[in-house]
Amino acid sequence: MPQQPDDETPRRAHTGRRRNEDARRAILDAVLVLLAESGGAPVTIDTIARAAGVGKQTIYRWWPSKGAVLLEALMGLAGDVVSPPEADTLRADLTSFVTATFRGARAESTAAVLRSLVREAARDPHAADLVRTFTESRRDALRALLARHPDELAAAVDLDLIVDQLYGLFWYRFLLAHRPLSEQAAITLAAALADQATATPAAGNRLRRE
Repeated sequence: MPQQPDDETPRRAHTGRRRNEDARRAILDAVLVLLAESGGAPVTIDTIARAAGVGKQTIYRWWPSKGAVLLEALMGLAGDVVSPPEADTLRADLTSFVTATFRGARAESTAAVLRSLVREAARDPHAADLVRTFTESRRDALRALLARHPDELAAAVDLDLIVDQLYGLFWYRFLLAHRPLSEQAAITLAAALADQATATPAAGNRLRRE
């Protein structure tokens, strides 16, 4: 029996949505590959379009600028590396967050993207703005994690100081590589930050020499 037009319409719409999502995913994947392989050289809309196999107009259909597509790719990478918090205690959530953050930075693919972005930011004000926006989004994610446990937080806790300590140590070790972003360092740091946040200091929670 011949298909009726009503039978065909949903299938055509679904195929189109899938094709659009495939192109969008290809663009975001291309951004991460280009950043990882660029060695700090600028990544342009032209190079993204060629790598993804799409036209520039396809990119501009979804993002208003190069910075916007780079930022979404970075946000997606961070989301893949660090899962949303779901533990019952602040200490457990912090431990999961910090260990995942450090583990992600030890992966060469992620590290290459971050190194390239930092090098580009050193000479391009627009890239520097992108780095600031990205890092602030990660700070917001940590603040949101802390806010999930209001009953555990000490009354006078300085959440910004806690956030600074995590990312200060992270970027210091990542950029200078004087000490590793190891699993043990992550666990010990998470415990120390949890003690500060809850005002229940425990002996021995100092970063060990590695």
